[in-house]
Amino acid sequence: MALVVRDYDEAIDFYVHRAGFRLASDEDQGGGKRWVVVTPESGASLLLAKAVDDRQLASVGNQTGGRVGFFLFTHDFHGTHARMQAAGVRFLEAPRDEAYGWVCVWEDLYGNRWDLLEERDA
Repeated sequence: MALVVRDYDEAIDFYVHRAGFRLASDEDQGGGKRWVVVTPESGASLLLAKAVDDRQLASVGNQTGGRVGFFLFTHDFHGTHARMQAAGVRFLEAPRDEAYGWVCVWEDLYGNRWDLLEERDA
């Protein structure tokens, strides 16, 4: 999945140092472009794609129209939540115990909304 970002380094800083993702790749492609991939514990990858024009820049932080559009799964909801909160991640609600598991909404540094989820065992 690709996510349009304002700046590579600020996005890497947020996703790696606050959200707890791992930097999987950061390769210079010349001309100011980089191939930057971060990976959460679930193993899925997120390509951080720097906006290159006004239209793309306008979409930064609003790629899903204000709805939750991204999902970060964890096997330790409370530990992950506490670590992210201590790192300065902004949560928009308190954790909820739902029929499907633990969940709460958080925002990345651009305002994109994410669910932090730990699914209940079937």
